[in-house]
Amino acid sequence: MDAPLEWMKLTAAELGARAAGGALLILPVASLEQHGPHLITGTDILLAGTVALETARRLRGRGTDSVVAPVVWTGLAEHHMAFGGTVTLDSATFQALLRGIVGSAARAGFRRVLLLNGHGGNSEAIGTAATELAVAFNIRVAGCTYWHLVPEAIAPHLERQPGLMHACEAETSLVWHILPEGVRQERLPDAHGPASTRVPGQPPGLLMRRSFREASKSGVIGDARVASPEKGERLLASIAEACAEVLANPALWAEAG
Repeated sequence: MDAPLEWMKLTAAELGARAAGGALLILPVASLEQHGPHLITGTDILLAGTVALETARRLRGRGTDSVVAPVVWTGLAEHHMAFGGTVTLDSATFQALLRGIVGSAARAGFRRVLLLNGHGGNSEAIGTAATELAVAFNIRVAGCTYWHLVPEAIAPHLERQPGLMHACEAETSLVWHILPEGVRQERLPDAHGPASTRVPGQPPGLLMRRSFREASKSGVIGDARVASPEKGERLLASIAEACAEVLANPALWAEAG
């Protein structure tokens, strides 16, 4: 039987051995927040954790050992607060939380850590954390938002969107495949919104957080009406395989000579 991939299913001695053997620690980071009229508030938690675990399985198939930590379930979600059903941290608390977890992992012997983000509001903060934590603990730390890391694995499976958005065709399909009861199918006719949170004339390079209520009455960005569990199954396999291909590259993790 293969050894468990999840931190919480290993003993302290087993974790130490995996860390000493060079295992990559994958830390999924998410958010607890509104996801339109049809998706559960734990969508990002479910998806970040599942993508992390499926990626770890595929890494094992490539001969790369990894351990998946429990999901960091809350992040930076101020822009969703107007809808309710949301928990948010401030930036300082979020960074301190990540520092505590990664610092503990480094003390346990891990030399390679991936912050695998599953919530758009965390994206910039994850990049900052990866840099600061690598310096603080003298280990390799990478950070990514999974749909930004492998957009080419997502786009071909979608009908009405160029990529993953929010409570959209992609997220709804993934939840429907992983946890069918997480989709309120009777509300799918209402599960659509604009294609962007940006106002007309706002370029991608101009960062300005607004309440989702300003951008979308439904709380959805994109169009979930064409979601399906079959599409979710294809998306998950494609995303995990593409992530594993990237992360198995030894050049990413090589320490300076």
